Amino acid sequence: MPRTSAQGRSTLPPTGATPRATTSVEDYAKTIYGLAEWEGADVTASSLAKTLGVSNPSVSLMTRKMAELGLLDHQPYAPLRLTTAGRRLALAMVRRHRLIETWLVRELDYSWDEVHDEAERLEHAVSETFVERLDAKLGHPTTDPHGDPIPAKDLSLDYPETTLLCRAPEGARVRVEQVDDSVPEALHALADQRIEIGASLRVLTSRSGDVVLQGPSGSPDCDLSHQIAHAVRVSVAV
Repeated sequence: MPRTSAQGRSTLPPTGATPRATTSVEDYAKTIYGLAEWEGADVTASSLAKTLGVSNPSVSLMTRKMAELGLLDHQPYAPLRLTTAGRRLALAMVRRHRLIETWLVRELDYSWDEVHDEAERLEHAVSETFVERLDAKLGHPTTDPHGDPIPAKDLSLDYPETTLLCRAPEGARVRVEQVDDSVPEALHALADQRIEIGASLRVLTSRSGDVVLQGPSGSPDCDLSHQIAHAVRVSVAV
């Protein structure tokens, strides 16, 4: 489901447990969901291959397998779309990933630019019992360290109304809501500028996606490239 249509409360019909899947299928489902979630656009085979760092033929083989498993609705030359079962699998993996990231930051003192790869390794190894006990231990958090919403046990989740920072209008007062944890350069840049989730900033200039921000009180203005600004989602004050 595109990000633009997923704003607000997102729910899925109760269709029972998520299907059993290999690690590769889980990764593909989660990545397809993540691309649509962040961009709010159709996911193509080429964009999936680029994100996963694999060849186009590899993507073709896997998407055919996922279609056979009932996880993907894909026609030749058409965008990749998860079925209801595929979306449930993706959200189950997203839930695992974001809960583990939250645990690593809160309990093991990881920084927000360290947790993504660690969570990628752990999410396939833990049991569903572990995930539910971790959720309870953490107090049922609704967002992870990067501001991303964490699906609830029933896989529903709430999205804030946001826009990409590179598209925020000049002069707007914005609040940092999410940072794409798959773009470590963005995490490093914001950490260097001491910009955290919830920070209130003003967009001074925005040219071709490059952004100059007035930081929190007492901090100098900061310049962010289009690549960095594209990895940040903000809410705009009205």
